[in-house]
Amino acid sequence: MGLFSRRGRTPKPVGGDPMPAQSLNSSKSKTSLNSGSSSIKSPGFSSNRIMNRTSAGTTSTAGGPGTPPTPFSPIPKIDMPKPPDPQLDPVGYLRSLGAVRARSKIVTDKALRNELNHFDVDMSKFGDVVSFVANIIKRDYDAPFTSIPPHGRHQHFAVGGRDRVAHLLSTFPADVDNTEKCRRMIDLFLVSVLLDAGAGTKWSYKSTDNGRVYRRSEGIAVASLEMFKTGMFSSDPSNKFQVDKEALKNLTVDQLALGLQSGPGNEMAGLEGRAQLLIRLGHALGGNIDYFGENGRPGNMLDHILDHPAVQVSSVMIVPLPVLWNILMNGLAPIWPPSRTAINGVSLGDAWPCSSMPQPAQSPSSPTFSPFPNTTGQSNGVAPWESILPFHKLTQWLTYSLMQPMQSIMKIHFAGQELLTGLPEYRNGGLFIDMGVLTLKPADVERGLAHYEEYCQRNGTKANEVAPMFEPGDDVVVEWRGVTVGFLDRLRVEVNDYLRNELAGNELSLAQVLEAGSWKGGREIAEVSRPNTKEPPILIDSDGTVF
Repeated sequence: MGLFSRRGRTPKPVGGDPMPAQSLNSSKSKTSLNSGSSSIKSPGFSSNRIMNRTSAGTTSTAGGPGTPPTPFSPIPKIDMPKPPDPQLDPVGYLRSLGAVRARSKIVTDKALRNELNHFDVDMSKFGDVVSFVANIIKRDYDAPFTSIPPHGRHQHFAVGGRDRVAHLLSTFPADVDNTEKCRRMIDLFLVSVLLDAGAGTKWSYKSTDNGRVYRRSEGIAVASLEMFKTGMFSSDPSNKFQVDKEALKNLTVDQLALGLQSGPGNEMAGLEGRAQLLIRLGHALGGNIDYFGENGRPGNMLDHILDHPAVQVSSVMIVPLPVLWNILMNGLAPIWPPSRTAINGVSLGDAWPCSSMPQPAQSPSSPTFSPFPNTTGQSNGVAPWESILPFHKLTQWLTYSLMQPMQSIMKIHFAGQELLTGLPEYRNGGLFIDMGVLTLKPADVERGLAHYEEYCQRNGTKANEVAPMFEPGDDVVVEWRGVTVGFLDRLRVEVNDYLRNELAGNELSLAQVLEAGSWKGGREIAEVSRPNTKEPPILIDSDGTVF
């Protein structure tokens, strides 16, 4: 099958109804390339928000949590809070969602001038990326493309055209109301996303349900769902369909390996890192009762959200996106490895020093960890925080994914979704390398190939298709991810322009371009460029906690 051969059309959820348009992500807003906030007034607060927890929908499971909600009218819009002032609170700023796009713009602007440290940039090839992605969208979806769902974990659960999540929801007893159904889906989605780092080329998973074999992100999704259904992540004998602190704190590498079918000849990359991430998640869930309740369930964040004073209720419940973002950033902060970049002992999570960012006179000595002194003083006119480039990829992937069950089951509208960025991971980023926009410089190619050779020797693997390899915190990878964020924003604008006639006045959101175009395009061009391994053009020596 050629890249643009006609594929099956949009999958249908259980019940046969076509997936409705996602009104929240396919709006006709003409957001500019550099926009990042909303600025319209909100309605007054109503104390009636809680009464609809169960009545927000019936106990019917039609559609499933990945099915975008039907259009709401009217949808009041609300102001988004500004990020903290980085001069006063650099930690708060670098952990904010708004910092990701703003700081990546510095690297992207350098890319547009072909001034990157590790890549040569040929913007004359960018049009090729646009047409490639646009034609994938046209191949897989009918114009005007309103059936494209937003990017999220749910689609991975539906691999093979079967909506496993909707099926799971249909098995719950009638006394399980919508609020508890949503809690359970949040539990499942959160663990599944955190497990969803690159699985490596060796690993696959044979479903215990249908005997079929799945790989990569879809394989991890099916595996995590089947582990969830066995009660692996629950310590409550009366409810195996939950994730809680006690079960995660007692999880072992061997248990996770068994659940993922990882073993000799079928090793999952970064297995121990994933296990440690879930164990740390258990401790994090137990350390914040306000977010996760006494029993430490991720799904209890729904109750915190419904009780939050910033939530607005008019014709629909409206939650400012930063409410969810702050739960994930603050409540899950302890899960990140202690070696991550920190300021004054506070871990920043997925944020890294980058040589393409403004540099103080005394730059951090390590490419993977920034030992900031107990000072916010500037050096050479540049404050230390300015050298850090934040991404928060897993947190953004969680945000995209956790919105889905809350939207479809609880009919919640999240305001401010435009603050989310494209995900800086190897499929989206690999697209720009394989299409010739970015070319790794020779010295870095040599260094990356040496790393790959050492990796193969260390793991006793045989190289099939050689590619440069780096650790997640290497300056090459950080710069690559930064420019990927900016290029994805540009790609959304140009794909909308390319498809203007077919869109008939609609506009694809970034989440839709990620789902239907860039991520899929990155995977497909990798399959053509490296047919034996199907790996990206730059390999990541992963610890299972970033990619």
